[in-house]
Amino acid sequence: MIRPSCSIQKIYLCRNPVDFRKAINGLSMMVEETLCLDPFSSQLFVFTNKRRNKIKILVWDRTGFILWLKALDNAQFKWPLNDKNEVLTINGQQLNWLLDGIYFCHEPP
Repeated sequence: MIRPSCSIQKIYLCRNPVDFRKAINGLSMMVEETLCLDPFSSQLFVFTNKRRNKIKILVWDRTGFILWLKALDNAQFKWPLNDKNEVLTINGQQLNWLLDGIYFCHEPP
């Protein structure tokens, strides 16, 4: 199983759902234009769909983009909605909790 390292200190989570027809190009443009972040920064950018049953993770690895997708059959991800910012900063442990279906209260690092 492929998992992000728990030691990653900064991961950007887009709080609002995105159109999951977007692939690497669309998501990288969204990182730059909507989130005002650098998609080539080697940081992880996490997105969900409207139903919150899928997650996409985008990252640049020096030679190209990697796009991971996790889809749930009969459940929803416990997406943190209690923040007014469009982008949340979480760490690797919190992302793994999210991928495992564990709810966490987000507190800014």
